[in-house]
Amino acid sequence: MTASPTPTTAEELRGAGLRVTAARVALLETVRDGDHLGVEAIASGVRDRVGHISLQAVYEALHALTAAGLVRRIEPAGHPARFEGRVGDNHHHIVCRSCGAVVDVDCAVGEAPCLTAADDRGFAIDEAEVVYWGVCPDCSTGRSS
Repeated sequence: MTASPTPTTAEELRGAGLRVTAARVALLETVRDGDHLGVEAIASGVRDRVGHISLQAVYEALHALTAAGLVRRIEPAGHPARFEGRVGDNHHHIVCRSCGAVVDVDCAVGEAPCLTAADDRGFAIDEAEVVYWGVCPDCSTGRSS
């Protein structure tokens, strides 16, 4: 039995009902190759791949890709929005208070216990967004020296 081939970026866009353009392909690949990128960094990465693209076009494409579930938008308090390609799971983030670095952290151990609120108030909870705050190893080392 052979494993099914991994779909191309263009196939993923089509599968999500989106029109395939060079800019959208470049944007999705830039987000997936990056690490919790902001809009300016994404725009720069897309420009490196396909040439000129307006910031407005980047915002519009990010909105479409986020709505289609191909990209995830995170907004740590006090920081601009960032985008990541890790979607479809219930992971969380750790944000450095010093440099603003953002890293992924899996949900607490067990069967997604973070989806079980002490009192759900009648809501059908399907996602939890947890942001841990602290100081990253690089900034910790810098503070102690």
